Parts: sequence; C-alpha cells; structure tokens
Amino acid sequence: MAYFKASPEDFLVDEIALYPAIGSGPHTFARIEKRLRTTEEVAEDLAQAFGLKRRDIGYAGRKDRVGVTRQWFSLPDIDPERVTATVLPDAKVLEAVRHQNKLRTGHLRGNKFEMWVRGLTEAETEAAVARLETVKQLGFANRYGAQRFGRDGDNVRRALVILHRGAAPKDRRRARFLLSALQAEVFNRVLDERPLEIGQLEVGDLAVKHESGGVFCVEDVEADNARARNFEISPTGPMFGTKVAQPLGAPAQREAKILTEYGVPNQQDLKAPRGVSLKGARRSLRVLPIEFVHQVDADAMKISVTLPSGSYATVLLEEVFGPLHEGADVILDGEGILD
Repeated sequence: MAYFKASPEDFLVDEIALYPAIGSGPHTFARIEKRLRTTEEVAEDLAQAFGLKRRDIGYAGRKDRVGVTRQWFSLPDIDPERVTATVLPDAKVLEAVRHQNKLRTGHLRGNKFEMWVRGLTEAETEAAVARLETVKQLGFANRYGAQRFGRDGDNVRRALVILHRGAAPKDRRRARFLLSALQAEVFNRVLDERPLEIGQLEVGDLAVKHESGGVFCVEDVEADNARARNFEISPTGPMFGTKVAQPLGAPAQREAKILTEYGVPNQQDLKAPRGVSLKGARRSLRVLPIEFVHQVDADAMKISVTLPSGSYATVLLEEVFGPLHEGADVILDGEGILD
C-alpha cells in the first residue's frame, strides 16, 4: 500500500490569511512554523511564554501535528520584537506584526499544501495521474477527514452528551470542537447517502454560488445543472444549527432522517448549550482544488495544491490514490484543517 507522511517534511502546509495585519493595534499576529506539534500545544506554549491565559491566544484553524505547518496566532498587547525573539519547542516564530483584532476561528482563506506520496507502483502512478485529471475538472467530495473525529472516534458521542445536557460546558472551546465533529459526522452521512453524482442538483436542493457564497433553493434543475457543470454552483449539505437554511422536498427528507438517527433535535427544538454558538451553515458537497500540479519521481509523487478553508488535503489524497497508510504511524487526536 502507498503511504504518506514518511517524515514531517513530506507534508507541508502554509496557511493563507484572510486579511493582512496592518502594523498597528492592540494585538500581535505571529506567523509560526511548527513540526510534530499540534496547534493547541503551540497556543499553550505561547500563553506560558508570555504569562497569558490560554483563551488569550487566537488562531484561525488547527493544523495537522504530523507535518511542517505554518500558521498565524494572535496575542494581546505583546511587543512584536518580544514575540519574534521567543523560543518555542519544535516551533519558530517567522514574523510578528501588530493588528487591530484578535484572530478568530475561520479567519483564513485557505491552505497551500506540498505532499509526497511514496511506495507507488508504476500502475498506481498511472492510475493516480488519470484520477488527478478528473479531480481537476469535477472536483472532489468535500467530506471531513477522519482526524476530525478524534483518536478513538468518540467525539460524536461526547458531543451528543453536551448537546442533550444543555448546561454550560466548563471548557467551551473543547465543547465547540466536539459539536463541530458531530456536525461533520452528519454532513458526511448526508454526502454518503446522496443518490446523485457529486455535482448534480435536484429540486429542493440548496445550492451555493461559489463566487459570492450565496445560497438559493433549486427550482429549475436543467438550468442549474448547466451552471453546476461549469462549477459556478454546487449542492450543499447541512452543518446543522439553530439558524441554518433548510432545503425542501427529497433533500430535506433525507437530512431530517439522518439527524433523527443521530439523536439531533429538529431545528425548532434545537438549543445550543449556554455559551456555545450553534447557528449552523450550509457546506458545499464538493470542492475544486486550485494551483493543482504534480511531480513524479521514481516510486513517489508530489502533489502541490491550494484548498479553501475547511477542506481536507487527506481526503483529496484518498480520492486520487485510494486508501493510504500514514508512514509516521501516528493517529491524530482531533487535529486537522478546520473551519
């Protein structure tokens, strides 16, 4: 079986910021390169280094532990020169710039990846190259990767306990992450049970306009499928919540059935735990990679690609190569590229 992450350097990630730091303000943005460290571990190290509380440290999204990744963190009112001079375990500060606000989850445009897959036979390489061309034209399923669901896959169970208890959780950041794992599990099930091709629309679907992000209900299937073939629009699935738009007809029936199976209340009865936002959203069922190139070298292939925020490079690799063995033999504990 082919494998990836034979070494951390085989999996490089560079975060694309949603906006640049302006050079002034009460917060400091620090771009940090880490190796074999989780995003949360680096945030804890920053808090300890500057005598801050963990909640004072912001970041836009979690990155894989097994790899070399670069991402932005924010700290409150710390001189940028002090930040660049600090020494962190298995991480280094590349730059630090002042900005007006704290960095929040989702404040990223996407991520650039450089990934090596090794141990390929000649036949596997040829098949992968053919699938690459298909993905370039049609995109791939925008499912959540296995790392979203925790080491033992029990994030969903813990999320349901929080959801039904309804009490304010002690660790709200952890509660938000667990509930997002439940949302992701439901989304993946909707994707798996959809009876149509990944980019095909049906009456009642909620489609997203890729250029603007706007969502609308599909009525004219023929016209909208023509737009979908041009990748102007795509069908969406639910990130369930209290204020998320609802589809109609068959798509609505399938989503309601899956939510019931998981024990998630319908939208009218759904209540977020105190202190945790659970408004919900619609997520595109497919994603089109950009700046997508490959390089073949003996029994290995390098994939360079840019993906939008929330999409998983590991899912793309599986789409192209099939099941992959992780060379580092490390199971990720809830780390990954998140919204």
